[in-house]
Amino acid sequence: MNKSRALAFLLAFIPGFGHIYLNRKIRGVLYAFGFVGALGLAFVVFVLASYERDIIILLALAALGIWILNMFDMIMTLLMNSSSHTSTIANSSGPQDGEANQPAPIDANERFLTIILSFIPGVGHFHLGLNYRGLTFLAGFLGLGTMILFVTILTHQAGFLIFVLALPVIWVYNLFDTIQLLNRKQEGEILKDRSIMEDFEKYRESGKKSKGITTLLAMFPGAGHMYLGLQQRGLQLMIGFVLSIYVLDILRLSLFLFLIPVIWFFSFFDALQQQARYETGEAKDTPVFRYFINHQRWLGVGLILLGMFFIIDSILIPAFADDIYEAFNIYITYYYQRYLQMGIVCLLLIGGGIRLLLGSKVKHEEQGGEEL
Repeated sequence: MNKSRALAFLLAFIPGFGHIYLNRKIRGVLYAFGFVGALGLAFVVFVLASYERDIIILLALAALGIWILNMFDMIMTLLMNSSSHTSTIANSSGPQDGEANQPAPIDANERFLTIILSFIPGVGHFHLGLNYRGLTFLAGFLGLGTMILFVTILTHQAGFLIFVLALPVIWVYNLFDTIQLLNRKQEGEILKDRSIMEDFEKYRESGKKSKGITTLLAMFPGAGHMYLGLQQRGLQLMIGFVLSIYVLDILRLSLFLFLIPVIWFFSFFDALQQQARYETGEAKDTPVFRYFINHQRWLGVGLILLGMFFIIDSILIPAFADDIYEAFNIYITYYYQRYLQMGIVCLLLIGGGIRLLLGSKVKHEEQGGEEL
């Protein structure tokens, strides 16, 4: 009875299930009991002795190691079965006259297996025989993730986790590249094992910009614009996105967190629109926030106010909170943390409302003057 390799791979995400499906019952049971047992012990230790954090972390890492080992074992099993299946078909059919140099067709099951394997960056390329290209994706994905985690733990600054957004960009590009290579192989093209940087160099020499690369880079605000040569527009969007996250987190303005996805969607679709204009030669590096360029004084006032807030928040309040409590019996830290966010939100809403009223009044007067 034939077993679906795609279904076996999906079942392997639950440790042991994929191996049991492939009739490797002893190995599957060991993986399942090891994974569930480690998590179960971690839960018991957490309930009975929650202060034993080191033991809980070790058990959680053991469960993660068993899951990774289970997935690696399943991938190697599927790859070996796939190679034996392909060689069996080739030997049974044999080369026909005039077909010795024709590439072997890719059946639907093999194509789907390659796409499934590419969910782990680089593995799909390994399956296609492109070891160097696959190693580039695997090392880039794991290396970047490890470096971000290392720097975050070393500096104790959670703000570095914003660079985790680059990981899905690499993952999506890896999947897109695998599908593109599969299509080329299906059309009879001989695949070359070259790195991603060689592809970038090829586009640079031809003077063209790739739509796929622009779309993938657009997942991080501003990066797609910079790739198209729109440095000023891309830099504004990138700084606006990262600075918005930082400022809203520092000021604890959770009410305005909706601005983050708004900036992201605007940047993403604007990059796609600029790509279309680039092909027709109409793309221009116009700034997004023209108001701040023409009114640099207001930008300077905003930076001064932000600097004063950091002085009060990080220096004055921690330094004089105890002295104020002893002198006036007022716990200023409580009032500061309790009412600061709401006060800033109210001021921003009132200021924005006044600005809109004044702007509509000026516009109405200008229209009335033109009618006269």
